Amino acid sequence: MTRLARGAIGIIALLGAAQLALWAGRVSPDVFPLPSAVLARAASLATSGGFLASVGQTMTSWAEAMAIAVAIAIPAGLLLGTQRVLESVLAPVLEFLRPFPAVVLIPFVLLVVQDDHRTEVVIIVYAAVWPVLINTIYGVRNVDPLAVETLRGFGFSRLAVAGRVSLPSAAPFAATGVRIAASLAFVVAVAVELVGIGMNGIGAYTAATESGTGDMATLIAVAVWSGLIGLALNGVATAVERKAFRWHFIQNDSAHAVQ
Repeated sequence: MTRLARGAIGIIALLGAAQLALWAGRVSPDVFPLPSAVLARAASLATSGGFLASVGQTMTSWAEAMAIAVAIAIPAGLLLGTQRVLESVLAPVLEFLRPFPAVVLIPFVLLVVQDDHRTEVVIIVYAAVWPVLINTIYGVRNVDPLAVETLRGFGFSRLAVAGRVSLPSAAPFAATGVRIAASLAFVVAVAVELVGIGMNGIGAYTAATESGTGDMATLIAVAVWSGLIGLALNGVATAVERKAFRWHFIQNDSAHAVQ
C-alpha cells in the first residue's frame, strides 16, 4: 500500500469518526458542523466566483513574494556562505531578525508602504526569505573544499569557483529551502489577509464570512481548501526538487543504505 493510500485511509477514518460522533450527539453541530456538510460546502466553493477570485489574489501575492524572496536569498546565501568574515559580522543581526513573527510587522510595513498589496508581499517575502537563505548558506558550507582548492590552484577567480562549484553543490539545499518557504509563504499570506484591514484574498474572504454570517461550515470549508492548496504547493515543489536534483537524492539514499 502506498503512502498516499494510507494517508487517504486515515483521513476517511477521521471524517467517519467525526460524522458518527455528531450523529450520536457527542458533539454539538453548532460547534462543529457535520463533515458531510463541510464537504458539500467545500464543493460549492469550487464554483463560487468570489472564492475563486480570492484564491487567485492570494496566489498572485504568493507567487510575487516567492520570486522576490528567492532572488534575494540565494545570492545572499552564496555571499555569506563563501565570505566567513562578512557572515560573522552580520550573524548577530540575522539571528536577531529571524525569530520576528512576520505578521507582527504588518502595522509598521503598512505605515511605510501605504499599500495593501505591497504590504502583503513585503511580509510574505520577510517570512519566506529565511528558509532559503539558511539552507543556501548550509549548502555552500558543505561544498567539497578539495574541489574549491583545485580550481583556485588552476587560477580560477572566487566568482568562477562560486559558479562552477559552490552554486551547483548548494543548489539542492537551496531547493529544499524554496520548498519549505513555499508552504510557509502561503500560510503567512492567508494570515496577513486575515488580520490585515482592507486586504483581499482567502484570509479576507474567511474574515468576511466569519463577521457576516458566522457560518462554521463555510469557515471550515475555506480552511479545507487552504490546506489542500498548501498540500498541493508542497507536492509540486517536492516533485520538482526530486526531478531536478535526482542525483542528490540518490547519493543520500546510498549513504543511508551504507550506514
